[in-house]
Amino acid sequence: MKRSKNLIKLVVLSMLIALGVVISPILRVEGMCPMAHLINIVCSVLLGPWYSLICATLIGIIRMAFMGIPPLALTGAVFGAFLSGVFYRLSKGKIICAVLGEVIGTGIIGAIVSYPVMTIFTEKKGIGWVFYIPSFVAGTLIGGSIAYFFLRKLASNGNLGKMQKMLGSPAFADAGSVLSNALTIAAFGAISFVVIEVIAGMFKLGAKATSYAAYGSMIVFAVIALVYFVIKKLGGNKVAADK
Repeated sequence: MKRSKNLIKLVVLSMLIALGVVISPILRVEGMCPMAHLINIVCSVLLGPWYSLICATLIGIIRMAFMGIPPLALTGAVFGAFLSGVFYRLSKGKIICAVLGEVIGTGIIGAIVSYPVMTIFTEKKGIGWVFYIPSFVAGTLIGGSIAYFFLRKLASNGNLGKMQKMLGSPAFADAGSVLSNALTIAAFGAISFVVIEVIAGMFKLGAKATSYAAYGSMIVFAVIALVYFVIKKLGGNKVAADK
């Protein structure tokens, strides 16, 4: 049985590596690769920190070898991949903590480490220690948001726990309360604000249009969170009254 689960883990790991290589060019600019962070978090939750570290390392090596990607493919992935799995396990299965680990590991640690690596190996000039932090954080927030909603859906219908048990990984029940889910939705409004501002700065978009889009996204997420909370609460009260 243990041998069978180990084989399934290797198969899933291989699939995630292949998927990561294929989808990594989506939304990619130098210093920002959101889809890589999506794979990191999913792998961390399903397989754990060590498998996620292996996954990120192999994806990075393949991208560097066959796609001509600079060493950012490694420095911008491996730290977040490992910390995502560690934070997820330490929090006893909180998906938001897996996302937080990716943001801290890649957005801060990986971004800082990227400075000397890019300076030494590519002789890139005119960058500082915090040069990559804005784009790395933006990338992790985009990929982390997608991963969160995907894993949250799997957790809510019970499939995430089943997949973890099948893989021999610790299975957690992170159902989430109505209030915590609503606050999470609202938090993504703040995340979208940061992402829009960073992308606008990178591509030098119009300040006025960017401001409208950034604040508009916050308002939209806040309204969605409020509507979600009200509907769920009213639905819950109705069920309780019927009983």
